[in-house]
Amino acid sequence: MGSLFESGRLNGGAYVDGWRRVLNAPAIAAGAFVVTLLLALPLGYAMRGMLEAHLGRSTTAAAVADGIDYDWWQEFTSQTSGIGTTFTPAIIGFAATLDNISGVADGQPEIGAITAALAIWLAVWTFLAGGIIDRYARQRRTRAHGFFAAGGVYFFRFLRLAALAGVVYWFLFAYVHQWLFTDWYVDLTRDMDTERRAFAVRLAFYLLFGTLLVLTNLTFDYAKIRIVVEDRRSALGGVIAALRFLARHPRRTAALYAVNALTFLALAGIWALAAPGPGRAGLALALTFAAGQLYILARLLLKLQFVASQTALFQSRLAHASYTAAPAASWPDSPAAETMTPAR
Repeated sequence: MGSLFESGRLNGGAYVDGWRRVLNAPAIAAGAFVVTLLLALPLGYAMRGMLEAHLGRSTTAAAVADGIDYDWWQEFTSQTSGIGTTFTPAIIGFAATLDNISGVADGQPEIGAITAALAIWLAVWTFLAGGIIDRYARQRRTRAHGFFAAGGVYFFRFLRLAALAGVVYWFLFAYVHQWLFTDWYVDLTRDMDTERRAFAVRLAFYLLFGTLLVLTNLTFDYAKIRIVVEDRRSALGGVIAALRFLARHPRRTAALYAVNALTFLALAGIWALAAPGPGRAGLALALTFAAGQLYILARLLLKLQFVASQTALFQSRLAHASYTAAPAASWPDSPAAETMTPAR
Protein backbone atom coordinates (compact mmCIF):
# COMPACT_ATOMS: atom_id res chain seq x y z
CA MET A 1 0.00 0.00 0.00
CA GLY A 2 2.96 2.31 0.53
CA SER A 3 3.43 2.78 -3.21
CA LEU A 4 -0.11 4.10 -3.48
CA PHE A 5 0.72 7.16 -1.42
CA GLU A 6 3.86 8.62 -2.88
CA SER A 7 5.39 12.00 -2.05
CA GLY A 8 4.20 15.16 -3.77
CA ARG A 9 0.73 15.06 -5.20
CA LEU A 10 -0.25 11.66 -3.80
CA ASN A 11 -2.47 9.09 -5.40
CA GLY A 12 -4.21 9.01 -2.05
CA GLY A 13 -4.56 12.78 -2.41
CA ALA A 14 -6.19 12.40 -5.82
CA TYR A 15 -8.57 9.82 -4.37
CA VAL A 16 -9.55 12.10 -1.47
CA ASP A 17 -9.66 15.12 -3.76
CA GLY A 18 -12.01 13.20 -6.03
CA TRP A 19 -14.44 12.58 -3.19
CA ARG A 20 -14.20 16.24 -2.19
CA ARG A 21 -15.13 17.32 -5.71
CA VAL A 22 -18.04 14.89 -5.84
CA LEU A 23 -19.42 15.96 -2.46
CA ASN A 24 -19.00 19.64 -3.32
CA ALA A 25 -21.27 19.16 -6.33
CA PRO A 26 -24.31 17.31 -4.93
CA ALA A 27 -26.51 18.52 -7.79
CA ILE A 28 -24.54 16.34 -10.22
CA ALA A 29 -25.07 13.22 -8.11
CA ALA A 30 -28.75 14.02 -7.66
CA GLY A 31 -29.18 14.68 -11.36
CA ALA A 32 -27.42 11.43 -12.32
CA PHE A 33 -29.72 9.50 -9.98
CA VAL A 34 -32.85 11.14 -11.39
CA VAL A 35 -31.74 10.50 -14.98
CA THR A 36 -31.04 6.84 -14.18
CA LEU A 37 -34.44 6.49 -12.55
CA LEU A 38 -36.27 8.14 -15.44
CA LEU A 39 -34.54 5.92 -18.00
CA ALA A 40 -35.43 2.82 -15.98
CA LEU A 41 -39.12 3.71 -15.62
CA PRO A 42 -40.20 2.67 -19.16
CA LEU A 43 -38.64 -0.77 -18.69
CA GLY A 44 -40.25 -1.11 -15.29
CA TYR A 45 -43.62 -0.09 -16.69
CA ALA A 46 -43.29 -2.62 -19.53
CA MET A 47 -42.41 -5.36 -17.04
CA ARG A 48 -45.39 -4.40 -14.90
CA GLY A 49 -47.69 -4.76 -17.89
CA MET A 50 -46.35 -8.21 -18.72
CA LEU A 51 -46.76 -9.41 -15.13
CA GLU A 52 -50.24 -7.95 -14.89
CA ALA A 53 -51.28 -9.60 -18.16
CA HIS A 54 -49.94 -12.98 -17.07
CA LEU A 55 -51.44 -12.93 -13.57
CA GLY A 56 -54.76 -11.31 -14.39
CA ARG A 57 -57.30 -11.80 -11.59
CA SER A 58 -56.15 -15.29 -10.69
CA THR A 59 -55.72 -16.52 -7.14
CA THR A 60 -51.99 -16.77 -7.88
CA ALA A 61 -51.86 -12.96 -8.12
CA ALA A 62 -52.64 -12.60 -4.42
CA ALA A 63 -50.00 -15.19 -3.48
CA VAL A 64 -47.36 -13.50 -5.65
CA ALA A 65 -48.21 -10.08 -4.20
CA ASP A 66 -47.72 -11.46 -0.70
CA GLY A 67 -44.41 -13.20 -1.36
CA ILE A 68 -42.48 -15.47 -3.72
CA ASP A 69 -44.18 -18.23 -5.68
CA TYR A 70 -41.38 -20.10 -7.47
CA ASP A 71 -43.77 -22.39 -9.35
CA TRP A 72 -45.48 -19.38 -10.93
CA TRP A 73 -42.09 -17.73 -11.49
CA GLN A 74 -40.82 -20.71 -13.53
CA GLU A 75 -44.06 -20.79 -15.50
CA PHE A 76 -43.78 -17.08 -16.31
CA THR A 77 -40.14 -17.21 -17.46
CA SER A 78 -40.85 -20.25 -19.65
CA GLN A 79 -43.69 -18.47 -21.46
CA THR A 80 -42.40 -14.91 -21.70
CA SER A 81 -40.07 -13.22 -24.17
CA GLY A 82 -38.11 -10.01 -24.55
CA ILE A 83 -37.60 -8.05 -21.36
CA GLY A 84 -39.66 -10.61 -19.47
CA THR A 85 -36.79 -13.09 -19.72
CA THR A 86 -34.77 -10.90 -17.35
CA PHE A 87 -37.32 -11.45 -14.56
CA THR A 88 -35.36 -14.25 -12.88
CA PRO A 89 -34.24 -14.96 -9.29
CA ALA A 90 -30.95 -13.25 -10.24
CA ILE A 91 -32.64 -9.84 -9.84
CA ILE A 92 -32.96 -10.29 -6.06
CA GLY A 93 -30.41 -8.56 -3.82
CA PHE A 94 -26.72 -9.24 -4.35
CA ALA A 95 -27.46 -11.85 -7.02
CA ALA A 96 -28.15 -9.01 -9.45
CA THR A 97 -24.62 -7.64 -8.94
CA LEU A 98 -23.06 -11.05 -9.51
CA ASP A 99 -25.23 -11.61 -12.59
CA ASN A 100 -24.09 -8.30 -14.11
CA ILE A 101 -20.41 -9.07 -13.50
CA SER A 102 -20.82 -12.57 -14.90
CA GLY A 103 -22.55 -11.22 -17.98
CA VAL A 104 -19.65 -8.89 -18.75
CA ALA A 105 -16.96 -11.51 -18.07
CA ASP A 106 -18.68 -14.10 -20.27
CA GLY A 107 -19.61 -11.63 -23.00
CA GLN A 108 -23.32 -12.41 -22.81
CA PRO A 109 -25.36 -10.29 -25.26
CA GLU A 110 -28.26 -8.21 -23.99
CA ILE A 111 -31.79 -8.62 -25.28
CA GLY A 112 -33.21 -6.01 -27.65
CA ALA A 113 -35.16 -3.93 -25.13
CA ILE A 114 -32.22 -3.77 -22.73
CA THR A 115 -29.83 -2.91 -25.56
CA ALA A 116 -32.08 -0.03 -26.68
CA ALA A 117 -32.35 1.31 -23.13
CA LEU A 118 -28.59 0.98 -22.69
CA ALA A 119 -27.98 2.88 -25.94
CA ILE A 120 -30.24 5.72 -24.76
CA TRP A 121 -28.50 5.76 -21.37
CA LEU A 122 -25.08 5.92 -23.05
CA ALA A 123 -26.20 8.77 -25.29
CA VAL A 124 -27.52 10.73 -22.31
CA TRP A 125 -24.40 10.00 -20.28
CA THR A 126 -22.23 11.07 -23.24
CA PHE A 127 -23.97 14.45 -23.18
CA LEU A 128 -23.70 14.79 -19.40
CA ALA A 129 -20.06 13.66 -19.26
CA GLY A 130 -18.73 16.91 -20.71
CA GLY A 131 -20.51 18.99 -18.09
CA ILE A 132 -19.52 16.61 -15.29
CA ILE A 133 -15.81 16.63 -16.13
CA ASP A 134 -15.86 20.38 -16.69
CA ARG A 135 -17.50 20.95 -13.29
CA TYR A 136 -15.08 18.68 -11.45
CA ALA A 137 -12.08 20.22 -13.22
CA ARG A 138 -13.09 23.80 -12.46
CA GLN A 139 -13.92 23.00 -8.81
CA ARG A 140 -16.49 25.76 -8.68
CA ARG A 141 -20.14 26.16 -9.52
CA THR A 142 -20.87 26.46 -13.21
CA ARG A 143 -24.66 26.76 -12.82
CA ALA A 144 -27.10 24.97 -15.08
CA HIS A 145 -26.32 27.05 -18.16
CA GLY A 146 -22.57 26.46 -17.80
CA PHE A 147 -23.05 22.75 -17.18
CA PHE A 148 -25.30 22.15 -20.19
CA ALA A 149 -23.21 24.46 -22.38
CA ALA A 150 -20.16 22.31 -21.65
CA GLY A 151 -22.21 19.19 -22.32
CA GLY A 152 -23.22 20.58 -25.71
CA VAL A 153 -19.68 21.66 -26.62
CA TYR A 154 -18.14 18.25 -25.94
CA PHE A 155 -21.09 16.06 -26.97
CA PHE A 156 -20.05 15.53 -30.60
CA ARG A 157 -16.40 15.16 -29.65
CA PHE A 158 -17.41 12.47 -27.18
CA LEU A 159 -19.61 10.83 -29.81
CA ARG A 160 -16.58 10.44 -32.06
CA LEU A 161 -14.64 9.12 -29.08
CA ALA A 162 -17.51 6.70 -28.31
CA ALA A 163 -17.33 5.42 -31.89
CA LEU A 164 -13.64 4.64 -31.42
CA ALA A 165 -14.34 3.01 -28.07
CA GLY A 166 -17.15 0.97 -29.62
CA VAL A 167 -14.78 -0.42 -32.24
CA VAL A 168 -12.24 -1.40 -29.58
CA TYR A 169 -14.81 -3.01 -27.28
CA TRP A 170 -16.42 -4.79 -30.22
CA PHE A 171 -13.04 -6.25 -31.20
CA LEU A 172 -12.38 -7.36 -27.62
CA PHE A 173 -15.72 -9.11 -27.19
CA ALA A 174 -16.14 -10.40 -30.76
CA TYR A 175 -12.63 -11.72 -31.31
CA VAL A 176 -10.37 -11.61 -28.26
CA HIS A 177 -13.04 -13.13 -26.01
CA GLN A 178 -13.63 -15.91 -28.53
CA TRP A 179 -9.91 -16.58 -28.91
CA LEU A 180 -9.45 -16.86 -25.17
CA PHE A 181 -12.55 -18.76 -24.05
CA THR A 182 -13.57 -20.70 -27.14
CA ASP A 183 -10.39 -21.47 -29.05
CA TRP A 184 -7.43 -21.36 -26.68
CA TYR A 185 -9.30 -22.55 -23.59
CA VAL A 186 -10.65 -25.60 -25.40
CA ASP A 187 -7.23 -26.44 -26.84
CA LEU A 188 -5.44 -26.07 -23.50
CA THR A 189 -7.96 -28.01 -21.42
CA ARG A 190 -8.83 -30.78 -23.87
CA ASP A 191 -6.41 -33.29 -22.29
CA MET A 192 -6.60 -32.08 -18.68
CA ASP A 193 -7.76 -34.69 -16.18
CA THR A 194 -8.70 -32.36 -13.29
CA GLU A 195 -11.26 -29.58 -13.10
CA ARG A 196 -8.96 -27.57 -10.83
CA ARG A 197 -6.38 -27.06 -13.58
CA ALA A 198 -9.07 -26.21 -16.11
CA PHE A 199 -10.53 -23.65 -13.69
CA ALA A 200 -7.07 -22.14 -13.17
CA VAL A 201 -6.68 -21.69 -16.93
CA ARG A 202 -10.12 -20.09 -17.20
CA LEU A 203 -9.36 -17.80 -14.26
CA ALA A 204 -6.09 -16.73 -15.93
CA PHE A 205 -8.02 -15.89 -19.10
CA TYR A 206 -10.57 -13.93 -17.07
CA LEU A 207 -7.71 -11.92 -15.54
CA LEU A 208 -6.14 -11.30 -18.95
CA PHE A 209 -9.43 -10.25 -20.51
CA GLY A 210 -10.24 -8.08 -17.49
CA THR A 211 -6.85 -6.38 -17.77
CA LEU A 212 -7.52 -5.55 -21.42
CA LEU A 213 -10.92 -4.09 -20.47
CA VAL A 214 -9.35 -2.01 -17.69
CA LEU A 215 -6.64 -0.65 -20.01
CA THR A 216 -9.28 0.24 -22.59
CA ASN A 217 -11.45 1.86 -19.94
CA LEU A 218 -8.51 3.88 -18.58
CA THR A 219 -7.50 5.04 -22.05
CA PHE A 220 -10.92 6.40 -22.97
CA ASP A 221 -11.50 7.86 -19.48
CA TYR A 222 -8.33 9.94 -19.70
CA ALA A 223 -9.07 10.77 -23.35
CA LYS A 224 -12.33 12.42 -22.20
CA ILE A 225 -10.47 14.29 -19.47
CA ARG A 226 -7.81 15.57 -21.88
CA ILE A 227 -10.46 16.64 -24.39
CA VAL A 228 -12.25 18.71 -21.74
CA VAL A 229 -9.34 20.08 -19.73
CA GLU A 230 -7.21 20.91 -22.78
CA ASP A 231 -10.16 21.71 -25.08
CA ARG A 232 -9.04 19.16 -27.66
CA ARG A 233 -11.20 18.76 -30.75
CA SER A 234 -9.77 15.52 -32.11
CA ALA A 235 -11.06 12.29 -30.54
CA LEU A 236 -8.11 10.34 -31.94
CA GLY A 237 -5.75 13.01 -30.62
CA GLY A 238 -7.34 12.65 -27.20
CA VAL A 239 -6.79 8.88 -27.27
CA ILE A 240 -3.14 9.28 -28.28
CA ALA A 241 -2.64 11.90 -25.56
CA ALA A 242 -4.29 9.59 -23.01
CA LEU A 243 -1.97 6.74 -24.00
CA ARG A 244 1.01 9.05 -23.54
CA PHE A 245 -0.23 10.04 -20.09
CA LEU A 246 -0.73 6.41 -19.09
CA ALA A 247 2.73 5.49 -20.40
CA ARG A 248 4.34 8.30 -18.40
CA HIS A 249 2.43 7.63 -15.19
CA PRO A 250 1.66 3.90 -15.16
CA ARG A 251 2.07 3.43 -11.40
CA ARG A 252 -0.01 6.43 -10.41
CA THR A 253 -2.89 5.76 -12.81
CA ALA A 254 -2.92 2.04 -11.99
CA ALA A 255 -2.74 2.70 -8.25
CA LEU A 256 -5.62 5.18 -8.36
CA TYR A 257 -7.70 2.75 -10.41
CA ALA A 258 -6.87 0.00 -7.91
CA VAL A 259 -7.97 2.14 -4.95
CA ASN A 260 -11.23 2.99 -6.70
CA ALA A 261 -11.72 -0.69 -7.58
CA LEU A 262 -11.14 -1.68 -3.96
CA THR A 263 -13.78 0.86 -2.96
CA PHE A 264 -16.19 -0.80 -5.35
CA LEU A 265 -15.35 -4.22 -3.91
CA ALA A 266 -15.95 -2.88 -0.40
CA LEU A 267 -19.31 -1.49 -1.50
CA ALA A 268 -20.19 -4.81 -3.15
CA GLY A 269 -19.19 -6.64 0.04
CA ILE A 270 -21.39 -4.41 2.17
CA TRP A 271 -24.27 -4.92 -0.26
CA ALA A 272 -23.72 -8.70 -0.18
CA LEU A 273 -24.14 -8.65 3.59
CA ALA A 274 -26.95 -6.13 3.77
CA ALA A 275 -28.92 -6.85 0.59
CA PRO A 276 -32.48 -7.83 1.53
CA GLY A 277 -34.24 -10.84 0.15
CA PRO A 278 -37.62 -10.70 -1.57
CA GLY A 279 -39.80 -8.38 0.45
CA ARG A 280 -43.42 -8.94 1.26
CA ALA A 281 -46.24 -6.47 0.85
CA GLY A 282 -46.31 -3.39 3.03
CA LEU A 283 -43.45 -1.87 4.97
CA ALA A 284 -41.03 -4.71 4.23
CA LEU A 285 -41.46 -4.21 0.49
CA ALA A 286 -40.95 -0.45 0.85
CA LEU A 287 -37.75 -0.99 2.85
CA THR A 288 -36.48 -3.47 0.26
CA PHE A 289 -37.07 -0.93 -2.51
CA ALA A 290 -35.40 1.85 -0.49
CA ALA A 291 -32.35 -0.33 0.16
CA GLY A 292 -32.01 -1.03 -3.55
CA GLN A 293 -32.21 2.67 -4.40
CA LEU A 294 -29.54 3.50 -1.82
CA TYR A 295 -27.25 0.95 -3.40
CA ILE A 296 -27.85 2.43 -6.86
CA LEU A 297 -27.08 5.90 -5.49
CA ALA A 298 -23.86 4.59 -3.92
CA ARG A 299 -22.87 3.02 -7.25
CA LEU A 300 -23.49 6.33 -9.02
CA LEU A 301 -21.42 8.22 -6.45
CA LEU A 302 -18.59 5.77 -7.00
CA LYS A 303 -18.86 6.18 -10.77
CA LEU A 304 -18.60 9.95 -10.33
CA GLN A 305 -15.68 9.42 -7.96
CA PHE A 306 -13.82 7.56 -10.71
CA VAL A 307 -14.24 10.59 -12.98
CA ALA A 308 -13.40 13.19 -10.34
CA SER A 309 -10.32 11.42 -8.94
CA GLN A 310 -8.89 10.73 -12.40
CA THR A 311 -9.45 14.38 -13.30
CA ALA A 312 -7.68 15.43 -10.10
CA LEU A 313 -4.72 13.15 -10.84
CA PHE A 314 -4.40 14.39 -14.41
CA GLN A 315 -4.54 18.04 -13.37
CA SER A 316 -1.96 17.52 -10.64
CA ARG A 317 0.52 15.78 -12.95
CA LEU A 318 0.30 18.24 -15.86
CA ALA A 319 -0.22 21.44 -13.84
CA HIS A 320 -3.63 22.25 -15.30
CA ALA A 321 -5.32 22.80 -11.94
CA SER A 322 -4.85 26.57 -11.84
CA TYR A 323 -6.03 26.93 -15.44
CA THR A 324 -9.29 25.02 -15.16
CA ALA A 325 -10.04 26.16 -11.62
CA ALA A 326 -9.89 29.83 -12.54
CA PRO A 327 -12.45 32.04 -10.84
CA ALA A 328 -15.69 32.80 -12.61
CA ALA A 329 -15.48 35.64 -15.10
CA SER A 330 -16.83 38.97 -13.89
CA TRP A 331 -17.61 42.18 -15.75
CA PRO A 332 -14.64 44.55 -15.49
CA ASP A 333 -14.90 47.92 -13.84
CA SER A 334 -15.53 50.91 -16.04
CA PRO A 335 -12.35 52.75 -17.16
CA ALA A 336 -13.81 55.75 -15.39
CA ALA A 337 -13.04 54.00 -12.13
CA GLU A 338 -9.34 54.70 -12.69
CA THR A 339 -9.99 58.44 -12.54
CA MET A 340 -11.70 58.23 -9.19
CA THR A 341 -9.63 59.11 -6.18
CA PRO A 342 -10.26 57.42 -2.84
CA ALA A 343 -12.16 59.44 -0.30
CA ARG A 344 -9.98 61.16 2.27
